[in-house]
Amino acid sequence: MIDYSEGTVLYFDKPLRWTSFDVVNKVRWHLCKKLGIKKLKVGHAGTLDPLATGVMVVCTGRMTKRIDELQAQTKEYVATLRLGATTPSFDLEHEIDATYPTAHITREMVEQVLTRFLGRIEQIPPAYSACKIDGKRAYDLARKGKDVPLKPKVLVIDEIELLDCRLDDKPEITIRVVCSKGTYIRALARDIGEALNSGAHLIALRRTRVGDITVDQCMQVEEFTDNIPQI
Repeated sequence: MIDYSEGTVLYFDKPLRWTSFDVVNKVRWHLCKKLGIKKLKVGHAGTLDPLATGVMVVCTGRMTKRIDELQAQTKEYVATLRLGATTPSFDLEHEIDATYPTAHITREMVEQVLTRFLGRIEQIPPAYSACKIDGKRAYDLARKGKDVPLKPKVLVIDEIELLDCRLDDKPEITIRVVCSKGTYIRALARDIGEALNSGAHLIALRRTRVGDITVDQCMQVEEFTDNIPQI
């Protein structure tokens, strides 16, 4: 029997276009209904953007005390970047705001540029992020058209691998990234574009691993809520 009130850790494959809070709210609502209670602590470790899918860690009950610990685990992503164009959010949330040349980019150049991001690096978070500035979320300020002065954060990229490179009329690359807590793959896309003397934005992102948990070990949200296991 799983005691959800006492606490457990659940791993979901977050659906596309769901926010992390959507997952938490749905899980909480169904567990409260099933348990016949009005309140239950439910939280997540490591936010995923709505346009990202993959491993999402959800804690219930007393296990919510482990959120910081679980959030600190190493993460792995597979990301696809469109080269030669940027957006304000560095992903598909916003329309393209600028285009850049790509004819000079070769596979060898991409592979060489990726090595620059290995190890301990500094990264400026995206303006459209949940970072706080004077108590306000950066994305709230950005959506109001205000300047968002964010400071660089130190993070670690353990591995970065080029999985696919298509340099045709719509050039795209797919990379695998193993990184520390706090890494914004959208910001990495921006920085890779700049390092290629061009531009880039994220068009697909999947978190494939958190700690030792891989995406193939995760539950689908609807599968869980339709048949809550061992309650």
